Amino acid sequence: MKVVILCGGKGTRLREETEYRPKPMVPIGGRPILWHIMKTYAHHGHNEFILCLGYKGEMIKDYFRNYLWNTCDITLKLGRQGEIECHHGHDEEDWSVTLADTGENSMTAWRVKAIQRYIPKGEPFLLTYGDGLGTIDINASIASHKASGKVCTLTAVHPAGRFGAIRIEEDGTIHSFAEKPQFEDTLVNGGYMVCDHRMFDYMPDDPNVMLERAPMDKLVAEGQLNAYRHRGFWQPMDTYQESQHLNQLWAEGDAPWKVW
Repeated sequence: MKVVILCGGKGTRLREETEYRPKPMVPIGGRPILWHIMKTYAHHGHNEFILCLGYKGEMIKDYFRNYLWNTCDITLKLGRQGEIECHHGHDEEDWSVTLADTGENSMTAWRVKAIQRYIPKGEPFLLTYGDGLGTIDINASIASHKASGKVCTLTAVHPAGRFGAIRIEEDGTIHSFAEKPQFEDTLVNGGYMVCDHRMFDYMPDDPNVMLERAPMDKLVAEGQLNAYRHRGFWQPMDTYQESQHLNQLWAEGDAPWKVW
């Protein structure tokens, strides 16, 4: 199945990084978070990508245009008949990446509508955001979607807390402390969606409409939105602190999403 990734937002809550580059290009362990998301999908056998570009989209184009330069050691033989040798290759040679300009200021529903021409009629597709990592079982979510018969299945996740949670006794003694706990009584949309081709019928021809508003509301009203529950690791990258947290996990060799 083709994988559609929303890469066009400005990421204003991560201004420390996104002033200079699009949010999906913010690095985790020296590679863009977008690369990590794509590696997750490829691990599950889905390696045809459609990237919905917007804000500073040319940087994403440049990254993939020069992918060998960005991922390999290079030897250059200078002179009139110069040669280039790329060392140690990479594991992404079977990837197909479509870079689609969907407008700098467009909202998410319009970006999805804009890439309809790349999804054959009647073919389902995968859809997610360019700023969240998790241990989602992609193929299990597809199975859940097929069993539901609905238009769209989203992955429901327990959000990680932005601050350490503490439990305090009446005398002021701290009984427990958990860094960035996951709240078991709350579920949010973690992205990693599975969509029937009918999903495009819910996308209006209006660049000011967000996927998460009118289209989702209509899906809910018509009983066409299914949830695949994910109980494992999931972490968005909405703030600078969260990007640092993800980088720390990677540096310590404790990145749960690294399944490849």
